[in-house]
Amino acid sequence: MPLPWSRTLLASAVALALAGTSAVATAATSGEDGVRTSVHTAGRVKDGGDVLRYSWPGVYFEGRIRGTGVGVVLDDPAADYDDVQVDGATVATLVTPGKTTHWVEGLRDGVHTVRLVKRNDTPWSTSAFGGFVAAPGGAVLARPAARGRQIEFIGDSLTAGYGNLSTSRDCDGEQVKRTTDADAGYGALTARRLRADYQINAYSGLGMVRNYNGGTPEVTYRAFYDRALLNVPGDVWRNPGTWRPGLVVVHLGTNDFSTPLNPGEPWTDETLAAAYRGAYGAFVQKLRTRYGPRTTILAVGAGPFAGHVAQVVQERTDAGDRRVRYWRLDDTGMDYTGCHWHYSARDHRLLADRLTSFVADLPIRW
Repeated sequence: MPLPWSRTLLASAVALALAGTSAVATAATSGEDGVRTSVHTAGRVKDGGDVLRYSWPGVYFEGRIRGTGVGVVLDDPAADYDDVQVDGATVATLVTPGKTTHWVEGLRDGVHTVRLVKRNDTPWSTSAFGGFVAAPGGAVLARPAARGRQIEFIGDSLTAGYGNLSTSRDCDGEQVKRTTDADAGYGALTARRLRADYQINAYSGLGMVRNYNGGTPEVTYRAFYDRALLNVPGDVWRNPGTWRPGLVVVHLGTNDFSTPLNPGEPWTDETLAAAYRGAYGAFVQKLRTRYGPRTTILAVGAGPFAGHVAQVVQERTDAGDRRVRYWRLDDTGMDYTGCHWHYSARDHRLLADRLTSFVADLPIRW
């Protein structure tokens, strides 16, 4: 069923109207060198020594403990849904956990992997993670090794997993928060199938040059891309030197074109398309400059913006950059039954299947 572009992302702009940082005091794992010594993460985080602060959806933290219990140290004032996973299974979903240490007890005495993942999209607030702590008699072990592959996903609410667990397209704000799960989105699924670490740098409601229904025209996705903390103006993410993705997937354009132009917007259909192509080309060049010639950039085309993306990719190819590739999103069989006509969990699985297959045939230099 084709996506009804005039209705998609109906509530994605809600986040734009919402407007906080906080910190955990201490964590038993921090030690002299901070939380990072005992935790593996590939997401965009701000290292505060005894805490790691974060904003983007899908940020995850992985650790290892020995013993019968593990505590997760958090200060998360946002309307977050955070999953705690032990040995690959979700054992708790924390709802707006606040400042707390959440304990998982009664584990078999032995070595366990533990993972915390931010499920939803709360760009108006900053969360803080203070590490994992072991129950009495146990110990926090060396952090898990980084995976040999890295993928960065850039997008909007479709990439954030907006409302993907919903059983209805009609959702209020609370339902959107409850049913959004970036960890069940096509990005995280694809990365796991390819055994890759990943970032999901997605922001609901934003476009390349035009946001959903023309909202908040003073900013676009590009204004936030460089940040670690989305609600901190001027913040810049500092790559610790370990983030060198072999693949960057760009899926931006739905918000630019999904609604008709409103009276007073500074566009015609033709000038909007031209501005989109120009900004897209400049954004691809920014990625190329940042990550170098070895990284493959995969530009996703869908609906009314597919031809524009294909044109940008062709221009890059003609200029000699053959590591910019085009992927026409195949939505055959998708039902769009997530909140407000977004991808459902089933749709995300279908997309992950198709994207994994496509990527597997690319000559990526992992």
